[in-house]
Amino acid sequence: MDYQEALDFLFPLHRFGMKPGLDRVRQLLDVFGAPQERLGTIAHIAGTNGKGTTAAALASIFQAAGRKTALYTSPHLLDFTERMRIDGVPISPQKVAAYCTMMKDAVIELRATFFEATTALAFAWFADEGVDAAVIETGMGGRLDATNVVASAYAVITSIGLDHTEWLGSTTALIAAEKAAIIKSGSTAFASLGDPDTVDVVTRAAASCGAPLFMLGNDAFATVASADPGRLCFSLSTPAGRYVDLEAPLTGAFHASNLSLAVMVAERWGAGENVIREGLAGMLRTGYRARLEKIGSKPDLLLDVSHNPDGMQRTVEAIMVFRNRYRRVHVLVGMASDKDARAVLRSLLPLDACFTAAAIPSGRSIPPAELGVLLRSEGIEAQVFDEPREALRRIMREAGSDDLILVTGSFYLAGEILRLGAL
Repeated sequence: MDYQEALDFLFPLHRFGMKPGLDRVRQLLDVFGAPQERLGTIAHIAGTNGKGTTAAALASIFQAAGRKTALYTSPHLLDFTERMRIDGVPISPQKVAAYCTMMKDAVIELRATFFEATTALAFAWFADEGVDAAVIETGMGGRLDATNVVASAYAVITSIGLDHTEWLGSTTALIAAEKAAIIKSGSTAFASLGDPDTVDVVTRAAASCGAPLFMLGNDAFATVASADPGRLCFSLSTPAGRYVDLEAPLTGAFHASNLSLAVMVAERWGAGENVIREGLAGMLRTGYRARLEKIGSKPDLLLDVSHNPDGMQRTVEAIMVFRNRYRRVHVLVGMASDKDARAVLRSLLPLDACFTAAAIPSGRSIPPAELGVLLRSEGIEAQVFDEPREALRRIMREAGSDDLILVTGSFYLAGEILRLGAL
């Protein structure tokens, strides 16, 4: 099959939904000769928010150290190939087609899910390319996530919040137990947790398999020096030393905890300070995008993928640091139906913004009219559009050069805005 035929084969697998479990993905991987055993040094990352940031930062540090580095993340923004990269370069469409051809019969026989097939494809490519290191982000949860077939040297838990509760549990302690299951015998674990319940769960999980655990806020401490749009400066103290004025091209002080975890892992691996600094400064080369990314000026346009209450609260806190620079804030929001839309929208209210709701390009989109109703219940009148293009065009006509536009709520919405380009 060619690339388009491969996509036409993969994407309908969403009809099988989410089917937690590892048997199907292991059988798919067997088609390729168990590539999960040939991925070099593996860092496995789970968490409610911050996985992508931590993964990109760590992959960039490995690259700065001269290691051939694989990075597996999800979802993509513009093209499927973004999900799997080596040294920042996505897989080729031709490779996607070839690997899909090889596993097609097994996928059909096993009724494998989209994420299982994608994971098998990525691991096969990484192994065939002979990577030295692989940074693997879980899709959802950890224990039964398709990526949890790897034997990781480093297991990282970025944060725990309420998301995917229908699959992972209704409390942060239950969700923590699912995510902490990526910690295995032979791993060294790292975590950034604030809730005592989640700390206890992760601590017990690490102890049960004899994995050393290093906790930000206990074994290491980060302090933010400055957090401007597109530039974060922070310092980090670890048992091995102190890093002063580390810089990364990110917006938001909340990223410091995610970057700190990446530094802690890299330090444990053996990376020197110069390599760590180079990696953090160059992390955009990994393909990292749409985390409060500035993609337009006068008015400033920030693109964000926060989609749960905890993540949105952090986004808003980051913007409030420089909110007084702008006359008005305009928020374009779209969300998937499995999200806590009311809580997410309430998190946005401190921005004192003009709201516009739009549908996201997904069959799971919350109808924008429904978002409008939720906003009105909070005393906010919102414009409602079916198409993100028309929504953003309307906002751009109304916004002044000294205004801020925030697009947020979904990877799908962020990807659609990037696809539209300049309006």
